[in-house]
Amino acid sequence: MNKYSPPKKSASLLERAGEIYDYIPAMKTVEQRGTSPEVFAPESPRQQIAPAAQKPMAPYDGPRVIVDRDKLREAGFIVPDGPVTGISEEFRIIKRQLLLAAKGSQKAQPVRHGERILICSAHPNEGKTFCALNLALSIAAEKDNEVLLVDADFAKPSILSSLGLEGSKGLMDALADPQLPVENCIIHTDIPGLAILPAGDQTNADTEYLASSRTEQVLNRLTQHNPNRIVIFDSPPALSASPASVLATHVGQVLMVVKADETTETALRDALSLMGGCEHIQLLLNGTKFSPTGRRFGSYYGYGE
Repeated sequence: MNKYSPPKKSASLLERAGEIYDYIPAMKTVEQRGTSPEVFAPESPRQQIAPAAQKPMAPYDGPRVIVDRDKLREAGFIVPDGPVTGISEEFRIIKRQLLLAAKGSQKAQPVRHGERILICSAHPNEGKTFCALNLALSIAAEKDNEVLLVDADFAKPSILSSLGLEGSKGLMDALADPQLPVENCIIHTDIPGLAILPAGDQTNADTEYLASSRTEQVLNRLTQHNPNRIVIFDSPPALSASPASVLATHVGQVLMVVKADETTETALRDALSLMGGCEHIQLLLNGTKFSPTGRRFGSYYGYGE
């Protein structure tokens, strides 16, 4: 790690993280497994690829699989229709900034492909899947949006097992087989607003399939007839698997998970350099143990009292 000056003791945990990693823009304070979004904007415009010429996706009205709420609760995830907790409040703040970028506001135009959000980390076990699933559960609670959670960690998929669901065909199968419509691989859950696209069967050419023109066609198909859908990708770790850098070229936003006291500056900078295909990257500080400012989200509702 490069040498740096010790941060001031009075600074918040995320301000200290910003000083340590030499990131100047303001960060939001978050405790526990929280976030500190910060935007990078490399000037690398991407060419738009025409969507696939297939018939529109029909609205889904079939059966929905049941998500194991007890499994969610035991693993520390947000429980739909459950009590307000510190972690649910943290992800309410995180999603608001991402949704603003995706939809735009009076002060800013929407980010191109901002409805596609990649959750990544430098190394394994830094909390990216935990954050991806909690973010999806939080967005699913929105009244004007629905969310499709894509397990894009093809080597070690874990979204289905985290929800207590069975495996099935997924994204990689749809990329490898032009005759397989991607919508046929989507699993609709009994949680309102939440659907899952499994990883599918791993191949020896995952990165090459992702880099093909068909990938953009398939991803366009996920949202082109559903403007209220947010697509979240649970990516492989950037420094452990090559698909992460290719996935970054297909999304409008990247959320890089930084594990407090574990992710090194060198690893973070190396991971961010691989995400250069996306113009909008934010940091999410995960695994903090305390809040130097004394803030405790959720206590207002009785959580933790």
